[in-house]
Amino acid sequence: MRGAWLLLVCALPWLGACASSPAVQVSPAQDAADVDLVEAASVVPGLKQDIRYAGANNFVGAPVTGYEAPKCMLLSPVAQALARVQQDVQREGLSLKVFDCYRPVRAVQHFVRWAHDPADQRTKAAYYPNLEKASLLDGYIAETSGHSRGATLDLTLVRCDGDACTELDMGTPFDFFDPRANTAHPSITDEQRRHREQLVQAMARHGFQNYAMEWWHFTFRPEPTPRTAYDVPIR
Repeated sequence: MRGAWLLLVCALPWLGACASSPAVQVSPAQDAADVDLVEAASVVPGLKQDIRYAGANNFVGAPVTGYEAPKCMLLSPVAQALARVQQDVQREGLSLKVFDCYRPVRAVQHFVRWAHDPADQRTKAAYYPNLEKASLLDGYIAETSGHSRGATLDLTLVRCDGDACTELDMGTPFDFFDPRANTAHPSITDEQRRHREQLVQAMARHGFQNYAMEWWHFTFRPEPTPRTAYDVPIR
């Protein structure tokens, strides 16, 4: 994924692409410092991390190309805004826990290759039990992702007792391909709805907009580089 090429980017149900978006150029940079991508944990005190794509605990069932370290990387202004969210939720006895942040373009291409492999069904029961794998390409998995612009992240809320932290019940796991993952889905319990609303409100106070199809998915607005995607490996 070296060099620059044009992508069309938007917010389709999962990875975020659509033909009506402005053309987005992929930066040729190969170093995070050159494009102001910073490690969020260095800016957000107490941030919890479970970077799923750096290991095998994800819908692909293997480490994803481009994730050479389990780090949450974000553009600097986005990380600073996330620090303000963390300050708010800590006053409520909670913490943010991130699953994914900046996502290299090469990682998105790994997702697409996986989706085109019908023989690999290892993760169906956990991530897409009610769908056929081929159907994921019809709206859940796209060839471009807003995560690659460094201003989108996936996260939840946890309550911690010392080093032991428990995720609030949000009604579905992260990356669950199902309508129940829609932020306002009617089938969730009142408690799950309260937890989702708590996360949405905390993020919104500091400029993060939820994507209604996924309770965990947020984008900082306005994006610092809305027409630039990155393919810098996470190291």
